[in-house]
Amino acid sequence: MEGRRTALEALAGPYAALADRLGLPAATATYEGEPATVAELEARLDRDLERGVTGAGPHLHDVGLRSKGRDLRGFGSQGEQRIAVLALVLAEAEALSSRSSSHPLVLLDDVLSELDEGRRRTLGEIVARGGQTVVTTTSAASLPTEPAQHLAVSPGEVRAA
Repeated sequence: MEGRRTALEALAGPYAALADRLGLPAATATYEGEPATVAELEARLDRDLERGVTGAGPHLHDVGLRSKGRDLRGFGSQGEQRIAVLALVLAEAEALSSRSSSHPLVLLDDVLSELDEGRRRTLGEIVARGGQTVVTTTSAASLPTEPAQHLAVSPGEVRAA
């Protein structure tokens, strides 16, 4: 749990800044979960052994994503939820970059189709700052900036476009 809390604390600042740039104001990411008590673990022991899985612990805890205090899981639009996840992925890449001399490879699968032109442009600016990012899209016209490399993929073929 401590490792998860520490990781989320490292992501919280970059996440809030990136979410704001992508149009999700006052975004927060918090760790939601409390340690299981000894009594709770003891009460679950026989059932957990029977099932072969632990029914209490940090693996069942959540990350709370909010905008202006509103829980995005239950009360966010599909677009807001997707922006929150995108901001979280980008924040993770930023946090990893700040901890080492190399940048992680960021894979963004078909995120452009759900962003308006302004957000596409902002995303293009964010990913152009450094590191390698692979963005897939069904239409090259949806790319907001000129990519360093553009590949067209069709059944059985990958070619430079």
